[in-house]
Amino acid sequence: MSTDPAFLRGLTSSRRDALRLFGLAGAGLGLAACGVKGQKAAPPKQNDVQKYWAGKTKHGHLNFANWTLYMDKARTPLKDFTQQTGVTVTYREVITDDPQWFGKISPQLQAGQSIGYDLMVITNGVELTKLVELGYLVPLDHSQMPNFAKNAGAAYKKESFDPGNVYSVPYATGLTGIAYDPRKTGREITSIQDLWDPKFKGKVGMMSDAQEIGNFGMLALGIDPEKSTPEDWTKAGAKLQEQKDKGIVRKYYENDYIDALTRGDVWLTMAWSGDIFQQNLSEGSHLKFVIPQEGATIWTDNMMIPKTAENPVDALMMMDFFYRPEIAANLAEYINYVTPVPAAKDVITAQAASATGSKKTTLEAVANSPLVFPSDADYAKLRHYRSLTSATEKEYNAVFQHITAG
Repeated sequence: MSTDPAFLRGLTSSRRDALRLFGLAGAGLGLAACGVKGQKAAPPKQNDVQKYWAGKTKHGHLNFANWTLYMDKARTPLKDFTQQTGVTVTYREVITDDPQWFGKISPQLQAGQSIGYDLMVITNGVELTKLVELGYLVPLDHSQMPNFAKNAGAAYKKESFDPGNVYSVPYATGLTGIAYDPRKTGREITSIQDLWDPKFKGKVGMMSDAQEIGNFGMLALGIDPEKSTPEDWTKAGAKLQEQKDKGIVRKYYENDYIDALTRGDVWLTMAWSGDIFQQNLSEGSHLKFVIPQEGATIWTDNMMIPKTAENPVDALMMMDFFYRPEIAANLAEYINYVTPVPAAKDVITAQAASATGSKKTTLEAVANSPLVFPSDADYAKLRHYRSLTSATEKEYNAVFQHITAG
């Protein structure tokens, strides 16, 4: 098992770098390009779940589509799965952004044709909402998911974008908060309002993604993004425009905010938790990451089964397998994102106790990091993005994208 910090940082940066290149801010373009059509599907009833899964059996193989660099190169969890279940896995990292992936698979799903995969990972956002609305996902049979029921953290059983985990369960999650260099700010940063402080004029970084910056604009006003209305978006847009007009924002960043922070171009910035963890681990930096008192964003990459899956039982087995603490621990050690399995911390702590040298140091850093294992108090302050359909996403972006442009 490799735990080289540079290797770990490469994984973390690459995953979020792919998302920012094509991701949530460009969701509307992806939907427009693929010509989404179809009627909204009715929410599944319990007998619909039973009807789908009745007579379905294990086939001994599954095809798994995931994001680039989102598992160790040895594919250790998949090998363990095959060894323990006899189910072989064809694993391909073919997803580089949600809109593009949705555009690729939606025509086949609309036609009732196989997309070639039984399991896929999608970020919470407009694409996931459309997959649900159009009836393109299989309702999960939770009676066959004992590991999820036993080991999933409470926060992952009440997600606003898929209440009750009807269609999805998390693969990994991350946080959007504030990172800062205390040597530059001269004080601890505790509030989103610090991003509006005139003392930091020209030294504040904000993200360019509409959903990311929109969430922070709303949290700054005490608005829960998950329950927000168009009126709330307008208020948040005005708050963000004020910040821009006063020259407080140096730049609206994509993934390059981390370089600006380490160079001193900005002293505090919106940031992803995994980036800061890895920057400190690999470079010996002294940056700090904080979940502001007003709250922060939690984003989730979710496993789900397309309705045309040829091996749904095998896929469901794989989904539940990731909720074994030892498997979740292996994944967290490599990608360093927040794991939805709190018990993975005890596994990593035990591994650290028997390890030596740099491996011990790295494992201890992962086990003790609130950026991988947030506290209950942290979770209480975390909010998802506003769930957007293709119609509301256009209205939402109209408010926020003009702020970050130009």
